Amino acid sequence: MTTPPRLRPRLRPQDIALPAPVHPLRRIWKHPRLMHYNRLIALVVAVNLVPAAAQFAAGGGQAAPDAHTLGRFALANVALAVLVRQQYVINLLFRVATAAPLHWPLRIRWTLAKVYHFGGLHVGGALMGTGWFVAQVAALTADGAPAGLLAVSYALLVLLIAVVALALPPLRARRHDLFERSHRFGGWAALALLWAQTLLSLRARSAPPLADPGVWVLALLTLSVALPWLRLRKVPVSIERPSRHVAIARFDHGETPFAGSSTAISRSPLTEWHSFANVPTPGRSGFRLTVSRAGDWTGAFIDDRPSHVWVKGITTAGVANVETLFRKVVYVSTGSGIGPVLPHLLAAEVPSRLVWATRAPRETYGDRLVDEILAAQPEAVIWDTTESGKPDMVRLAYAAFREFDAEAVICISNKKLTWQVVHGMERLGIPAYGAIWDS
Repeated sequence: MTTPPRLRPRLRPQDIALPAPVHPLRRIWKHPRLMHYNRLIALVVAVNLVPAAAQFAAGGGQAAPDAHTLGRFALANVALAVLVRQQYVINLLFRVATAAPLHWPLRIRWTLAKVYHFGGLHVGGALMGTGWFVAQVAALTADGAPAGLLAVSYALLVLLIAVVALALPPLRARRHDLFERSHRFGGWAALALLWAQTLLSLRARSAPPLADPGVWVLALLTLSVALPWLRLRKVPVSIERPSRHVAIARFDHGETPFAGSSTAISRSPLTEWHSFANVPTPGRSGFRLTVSRAGDWTGAFIDDRPSHVWVKGITTAGVANVETLFRKVVYVSTGSGIGPVLPHLLAAEVPSRLVWATRAPRETYGDRLVDEILAAQPEAVIWDTTESGKPDMVRLAYAAFREFDAEAVICISNKKLTWQVVHGMERLGIPAYGAIWDS
């Protein structure tokens, strides 16, 4: 069957001229190494240096903070690292950031839409919390703390360093399963050791536990970690497979998530979780997930379709939720990136234009899904890479941005192409957003 004419691209990338980049001084701040994620890490480090410098200055450059004070600094940073990843907190951050009215200056809305870089606070808190804890353990050792307290402290120190090391980008990329498990089980073990260390420290100081703020902070962290698991449940799933490359999983277990949210699913809840964008259909209960073959787990999911899967926690806001900060947006996606984009196209809360590059769209995703996309986006640019090869997505994005008179570009694709589009747009002075692969 021949591809319908309106699926063929209406633009030729080689005919699209890009404008000159913004001034070099502005362009520097748009470089990926200076993205807001890294700026937030630097901010946390800078804020932590203030009390360190104050303590050093108060002692005339000689005295160091006592072990108890160092422990407070460590716990405060660990609390930041844990809480900023909590699903309720994430949804709150998005709600606050996207509450800005459209009449606010674009530059302010541009920055607010970077809210999904909150992972920088997580990394900064984890790094500085570990750093302060190293200092606390050194102080406890120098003070001759009880053997039990020292043993727990050293065990916790080794565990924290291991979790941080396995989260470093090169290791995380190569051994992602190990990273996930070390974060999950290592995090639980670290929390238990923190409780033990805190209570032993209070006993050594003859301090009542309930009067210590650290105990209440630990109680909050324990609740934060436990909340998603308190909502763990096994739910039925119906799976349609339009091709060997894609499965469309349908859920209807009494929950209809908001557009732009994601759900984590698992076939073995203690070992491996995978998040996918929810695709609710306006006026219908339930939702869909688009699962593309991208590894062993997704391959097994497509080939050996389960009747039930595990879900936990609540649906959580994703990057494309920042669309409400703009009058018009252009969505750029490739392949299964259409999954996170589709709910926004169907909800139509913000006028949008789609640019989608994928191989054989109808053969891969099925006529029904493609027709649904075209019904919501009759002017979409859908580029069949099987017929026309891989396009220059930066030029296609810019052409759609200019033609649609949009205010921002949101890209959902693989890591390399997302960064190409986001950086390519921002260096032209165009607000652009895309996943940063920080988890």
